[in-house]
Amino acid sequence: MARPAAPSRPLYLGPRIKRLRRELGLTQQAMAEDMGVSPSYIALIERNQRPLTADLLLRLAATYRLDMADLAAQDRDDHARRLAEALRDPLFAEIDLPALEVADLATSFPGMTEAMLRLHGAYARAGQALAEGREAAGAAPAADPVGEARRFLAARGHWFAGIETRAEALSAEIETAGGGAEWLRRNGLRVRAMPASVMMGALARYDRHNEQLLLDECLGPQRRAWQIALHIAYTSLRPDIAAIVRGESFASATAAQLVRRALAELGAAAVLMPYDRFARATQAQGYDVQGLADLFGVEWQQAALRLATLTKPGQEGVPFFLVELDSAGNVVRRIDGAGFSFAAQGGGCPLWSLHQAFARPGEVLTQWLEMPHGDRFFSMARTIDTPAGPGLPPVRRAMALVCPAQAAPRLAAARGVDPQTAAATPVGVTCRLCQRAECPARAQPPLGREILPDDYRRAAVPFVFSES
Repeated sequence: MARPAAPSRPLYLGPRIKRLRRELGLTQQAMAEDMGVSPSYIALIERNQRPLTADLLLRLAATYRLDMADLAAQDRDDHARRLAEALRDPLFAEIDLPALEVADLATSFPGMTEAMLRLHGAYARAGQALAEGREAAGAAPAADPVGEARRFLAARGHWFAGIETRAEALSAEIETAGGGAEWLRRNGLRVRAMPASVMMGALARYDRHNEQLLLDECLGPQRRAWQIALHIAYTSLRPDIAAIVRGESFASATAAQLVRRALAELGAAAVLMPYDRFARATQAQGYDVQGLADLFGVEWQQAALRLATLTKPGQEGVPFFLVELDSAGNVVRRIDGAGFSFAAQGGGCPLWSLHQAFARPGEVLTQWLEMPHGDRFFSMARTIDTPAGPGLPPVRRAMALVCPAQAAPRLAAARGVDPQTAAATPVGVTCRLCQRAECPARAQPPLGREILPDDYRRAAVPFVFSES
């Protein structure tokens, strides 16, 4: 690594150094030992009470194999610039705010500066939503990084040829090497299983200083393989992922990070389940999710996610809609497809077996669904357990894969049943948009319908509607 020229003025990079330390999974004590300084000195640097010297900057870059741009870039971490922009808001128009005081605040009190920036950001977004009347107009809410990331991926059909091609080549190299851990070892990186006391709440941690990937010792073989594949995706596919993210102007850094995470997961899936081989296996296995998971050494949810992204032009698989919910009904993950309507906001239909999966953990619940307009679908739902960290119980969620009824005969789980005559459960997108008057599970009346009074007659269904 070429030695950069020493900075000509003191560098106060406290927040950046603190974030770097946390990303590396290091305590102040550990970083101090690596740098040959005292823990109190690291604490002073992080609080911007000491500048980052040229010598220490060089040691940081060499010890943790960093690009100098990662430390010295003047981007969103430039607190003084961001604070000055926020303080131009008319809200502060009558307050005397000299530029020197603003700069001093950002330099000396980075934590307070960040707190103020977050509050101002929340205030600005709320004001924008009110000004545009988004709720009344039914438009998308302001500053929705999750929705922005989802739309970006959906617009491209979750297909990124560069990532898939590179991941397939990596998969072949890994298979030749005898597995991901051995492939990493040959490339100078050890994989070690460590106790919770070392992992500090992480499932996986890349120790750049000692060139090792640390994994929680309680991870099973499938989760170990997934974490190794994710590390390979984040490192070996980094240029491909960065090029895709840089090619789009996202409204927020969070949306860009969500896309980056999704692309890394797609890359990891492609490393463990190369497209062509996986696509052939789906035909042989009849889209049996558990069978595919066993064949490729992954978990049910990873095989399900791969099924939902088989969108290679000219080599598409069965179209699937995928959704993952927590026990409160919050959408954790969604991949739109198969023409299946889903409530973006508010509760879904309680008659869908996805919501009953929590009462039958680990069991795959199949169900034929019929939407109000007559469209039919086939659903497979089950619970999945996600690691919450060392010493903590896993987080239980439910995931469903839904395909159009006409494609269901290709699935082993639906073979032998005529999609048009199968007993289907009448479901809706959400109660407010479903006009099925006789639904006993209804929670709210639909839009545009008046309910009758129940002074003298109380029906078994929650609401009785007038004819007009």
